[in-house]
Amino acid sequence: MEQTQLTTLETAKELGLLPEEYQKINEILGRVPNFTELSIFSVMWSEHCSYKNSIVWLKTLPKDGPRMLAKAGEENAGLVDIGDGIACCFKIESHNHPSALEPYQGAATGVGGINRDIFTMGARPIAQLNSLRFGDLALDRTKWLIKGVVKGIGDYGNAFGIPTVGGEVFFDECYNINPLVNAMSAGIVNVGETVSATSYGVGNPVYIVGSATGKDGIHGAAFASKDITEDSINDLPAVQVGDPFQEKLLLEATLEVIKTGAVVGMQDMGAAGIICSNSEMSAKGEHGMVIYLDKVPTRQENMKPYEILLSESQERMLIVVTKGREKEVEAVFEKWDLNCAIIGEVTDTKRLHYYMNNELVADVPADDLVLGGGAPVYHRAYKEPAYFQENKKFNIDQVAEPTDLVAVSEFLIKHPNIASKRWVIGQYDSMVGVANMSTNQPADAAIVNIKGTDKAIALTVDCNARYVHADPEIGCAIAVAEAARNITCAGAEPVAITNCLNFGNPYIPEVYWQFVSAIKGMSSACTKFETPVTGGNVSFYNQSSDEGPVFPTPTIGMLGILDTKSSMMTLDFKNVGDAIYLIGESKNDIACSEYLYSYHKIKSSPAPFFDLDKEYDTHQFIKQLIESHAIVSAHDVADGGLFITLMESAMSRNLGFEIESEEDIRKDAFLFGEAQGRIVVSVPEAKQAEFIEIAATSAIEYTLLGTVTAGDILIDEQSFGHVSKYKSSFETSLEKTIESN
Repeated sequence: MEQTQLTTLETAKELGLLPEEYQKINEILGRVPNFTELSIFSVMWSEHCSYKNSIVWLKTLPKDGPRMLAKAGEENAGLVDIGDGIACCFKIESHNHPSALEPYQGAATGVGGINRDIFTMGARPIAQLNSLRFGDLALDRTKWLIKGVVKGIGDYGNAFGIPTVGGEVFFDECYNINPLVNAMSAGIVNVGETVSATSYGVGNPVYIVGSATGKDGIHGAAFASKDITEDSINDLPAVQVGDPFQEKLLLEATLEVIKTGAVVGMQDMGAAGIICSNSEMSAKGEHGMVIYLDKVPTRQENMKPYEILLSESQERMLIVVTKGREKEVEAVFEKWDLNCAIIGEVTDTKRLHYYMNNELVADVPADDLVLGGGAPVYHRAYKEPAYFQENKKFNIDQVAEPTDLVAVSEFLIKHPNIASKRWVIGQYDSMVGVANMSTNQPADAAIVNIKGTDKAIALTVDCNARYVHADPEIGCAIAVAEAARNITCAGAEPVAITNCLNFGNPYIPEVYWQFVSAIKGMSSACTKFETPVTGGNVSFYNQSSDEGPVFPTPTIGMLGILDTKSSMMTLDFKNVGDAIYLIGESKNDIACSEYLYSYHKIKSSPAPFFDLDKEYDTHQFIKQLIESHAIVSAHDVADGGLFITLMESAMSRNLGFEIESEEDIRKDAFLFGEAQGRIVVSVPEAKQAEFIEIAATSAIEYTLLGTVTAGDILIDEQSFGHVSKYKSSFETSLEKTIESN
């Protein structure tokens, strides 16, 4: 056994371990660990890998449902039965810290990593989405970050050949230092043809396949488990470098090798590299491994054992193969011109033994490294922050209603959080694979064709972090509800979610209170909508020493199913003269709206109105309207309020609208408030009677707003201008801001 570099408590602290964790490691091993062993524990017990500060609350989320084929945490990604013998594999993950330092590679490797999670299970990725958060766009740093992140996502995804079908981009100064880059991927696989991330069968060979191992990404998991500081630039080696063309080869080789039937288990090498795959697969299969690190193909000479073990070099997989079938597996990877090296074998020891040039350099028990095994689990203290009660003091009567509402509408249509993200979307290939049904038919969710069937899937990512900051429990429930609302408005049935939980430092009680409250809100909403949590990602430490934590941002990625493609519903108004209805109830509410926050610059207010039961009932009503073909468009009221929703429905076909406001509602609240649970639909004259008949049987409130016009915008008979003026501002303002010096 390598006895050099025996460690001390000081070494453990430098690697991010707590004193009690170092003591526990000594007890587990029955001796003082060497540096390689301590490095192993430091990454496997980091928050990024072990969820040690979050798992007690994650376990409270609803995870069961009739369509679930794999429960949260069981596999690399969620697996949901979508019928006809087909399953959808989907997941969302963060790559925040790497993107803060090196936005291009940070974002690119985030895309690569999430796609590997999908095809490692045997599913072919067919769609990507992303949720991006940046700081003040007036800052040069923000412009640098968004340009790098968007180009990284576009270059990797386009070269890899998977369409980016949807997403969101949000700006707030809380993300100035620490942007959020969350990447989601969805793939399709036949039920029963997936591969598990497990290892068993004594003597079965262990392969590393794909790219060679380099020094990029070492201690990346630990890097993701601490705050961003001025010294973080020194952590650049913790940012990996991606190669989408290599990943494309790896995708094809992986799906082909699975078909041989020779694969026992497989796992992508993401955070913590080889050690993570070795330990998680071994612990799951209740076996051990002996690994010869000198047999790992490397890019650099004289790499140390811990560097090989912890490297997060991209485009690599670990595969356990049935002994005697090595030639079949090697032939596949030779065909695709990829590394395929036997680096060890499965044992019955339940331990991981690592050798370098015939010297034992580490000997650790697999189960003690992993989540659900010996990894620490903490119940952190939490405390309601002072601002929460301050938010509740907000009173709409203290805000003077503007005399010029046209000026407000022109301000909002150009705001970066509302304006078209065309500058971003234009850098992504949305049509590669020709499965995207919503590129030229705008809908509230992305609709992706399942070839060879009459089915399609609907995908969305949603979270208004401002709402979550204002009231984490209600705000997170709103995020789930908005995702479900988008799926429903697109004509699909919501079935499951994946989540990316972006928060600040969990050791700060006020931050942990935000996390706990958000989990409670997510749990109640997912239970109501019957959308179990399939898994996801926790990303703590999203804060800087200068600016504190980002808004709590629990991003919700939701999957919906269209049993027939003909049930797809779009958001655009279709014809002049069609009636426009508001489903749901207008409220005298401007709390937490973009209008209040950005136009009035009032930052302290509660979350907007939200009633979970009414929200659910409204969705069922919308489904009924879509099934009966009584409506020709549906679009939810979200950021910017009713006015922006109407504009988005109008602009697609260069149409306009003429509406009347409600007398008992302040006009600014009616137009720009963001009270939840509202949906705008349009109804052709021939369907009016049928619409009224269906509505009469429902308890859901609805209001006739007005009609679709040829392009003029009129509200209470006042002209707000022509749609062309708004459309020009909407489509060009973000690009002008980003490209300005």
